[in-house]
Amino acid sequence: MSDLYARHKAVLPDWLALYYKDPLEITHGEGRHVWGDDGRKYLDFFGGILTTMTAHALPEVTKAVTEQAGRILHSSTLYLNRPMVELAERIAQLSGIPDARVFFTTSGTEANDTALLLATTYRRSNQILAMRNSYHGRSFSAVGITGNRGWSPTSLSPLQTLYVHGGVRTRGPFARLSDADFIAACVADLKDLLGHTRSPAALIAEPIQGVGGFTSPPDGLYAAFREVLDEHGILWIADEVQTGWGRTGDNFWGWQAHGHSGPPDILTFAKGIGNGMSIGGVVARADIMNCLDANSISTFGGTQITMAAGLANLSYLLEHDLQGNARRVGGLLIERLRAVAAQLPVVREVRGRGLMIGIELVRPGTDEAHPDAAAAVLEAARAEGLLIGKGGGHNTSVLRIAPPLTLTVSEAEEGAAILERALESVH
Repeated sequence: MSDLYARHKAVLPDWLALYYKDPLEITHGEGRHVWGDDGRKYLDFFGGILTTMTAHALPEVTKAVTEQAGRILHSSTLYLNRPMVELAERIAQLSGIPDARVFFTTSGTEANDTALLLATTYRRSNQILAMRNSYHGRSFSAVGITGNRGWSPTSLSPLQTLYVHGGVRTRGPFARLSDADFIAACVADLKDLLGHTRSPAALIAEPIQGVGGFTSPPDGLYAAFREVLDEHGILWIADEVQTGWGRTGDNFWGWQAHGHSGPPDILTFAKGIGNGMSIGGVVARADIMNCLDANSISTFGGTQITMAAGLANLSYLLEHDLQGNARRVGGLLIERLRAVAAQLPVVREVRGRGLMIGIELVRPGTDEAHPDAAAAVLEAARAEGLLIGKGGGHNTSVLRIAPPLTLTVSEAEEGAAILERALESVH
């Protein structure tokens, strides 16, 4: 055990998970690579849990942060804040939500917490519809709507949560149906559920479930849900903490794959926009955002230094068409991994969109989750210089691959070759 690991265990909670039998300290990074305290260079295919969105040590972001730090770091939301207004203007325009207002927080958890506050206040209801296998953060209210047992340490909640089918396409009672029949069955389930309860405040859903193992429904499910929700006045909250900013390649926001019934009423974001700086936020129609009848601020939400980073990062993303790069390079990577998986019974499915890819592992010859194999692949990939993540529903047996959106074709090939060898080693 390293000295730092021993110190970590002595002062930090037991439930603060660390990857690897020999935990890794990352000391610095550049581009799509990081270096560990062991002196080794690693290709980063997880980006600090989808947070280093563009690149490590991106010069444009580093310059913006350094220059802002030389002026002022923070003043709180009690004062006018030019970088916060400028970033809010850009996000409001990009969100697709009409007459949008933006509120900045410090994390995705806090963003979802705020969205729940707005929805329950606006609708005068504490009932929330959520998706099975979902994850929305670690606050008391966010845990209360999380549909993933591995990340839900308590059943106590200020909310009454009702879970809906549809977040996982290839498991569950509707898995064998066609896409159209799957959507119809989930809509019928939603209608039936609404017939047995008081009217909920909102449905919250990740367009692609992150912690749940990068699972998703067929395109159009949430649009079909939206038609039912609108009949009851129920709001739709799109949790874009992991799917936003073009990561899926096909769309800038995950909700746009379900957009034929219009944009969500509330959208939450975080992670990638700050490229490692702590930014989260909520976008909502003005009537929803302004429904609170008491004072509220965010001491650190929208602070100048994080807003400077967000502005520089967003500008870089748009100017260099990183959404297009995610579509092109991500498409090549998914096809390469599917070709590998076709030869390996331990791989049940390679799924995803753009640079948001999941590899689900099972015990060969069964549909049973195989968390030991996932842990072994994680270790084997690290041994060859590749960092990946893991997640999943009933058990943690999905490898999560989400590199920075500047990933090159050669880096994608290098990572895929390492993954192939790592998967073969457990097979």
